[in-house]
Amino acid sequence: MNYGEIKKNDIANGEGVRTSLFVSGCRHHCKNCFNQDTWDFNFGEPFTEKTAEDIFDSCAPKWINGLSLLGGEPFEPENQKELLPFLLSFRERFPDKTIWCYSGFTFEEITGKKESRAYTDISRRMLELMDVLVDGRFVEEKKDISLVFRGSSNQRIIDVKKSLDQHEVVLYLE
Repeated sequence: MNYGEIKKNDIANGEGVRTSLFVSGCRHHCKNCFNQDTWDFNFGEPFTEKTAEDIFDSCAPKWINGLSLLGGEPFEPENQKELLPFLLSFRERFPDKTIWCYSGFTFEEITGKKESRAYTDISRRMLELMDVLVDGRFVEEKKDISLVFRGSSNQRIIDVKKSLDQHEVVLYLE
């Protein structure tokens, strides 16, 4: 897996101060995507153990609230394979920090309630490690710059743990 960027001390992609990892590779190709460079799976740099350690180090201070995954697309099957062990290590090291994920796939697609390439043998395990999922493709016609933590009104900010427990989408923020 490659990544396009790592933003440390990010305050735009989740609550509080976070480290944001922008993975490479996305087949959605949303019109006017803010990060089109990351559509290419080969864009950026290889994600290595050194990269992971750098992210862990950036998340260590108490004032860092957690990690955010963006893209590209974290739930592309190729990216899931690399992200799962990374998320397991993150959760082991930082059990009290939050993990946010931005995905063009919906919760229903990731969990297999709707057919999708995002639904794999490890997609649910990835979700179980996350706290918040901002789901749904960016839709230019529904763009709204007044929305918090999302770009278009079709996207939802989901409490992953409650949604998995209750077997239905529970919003984290309206």
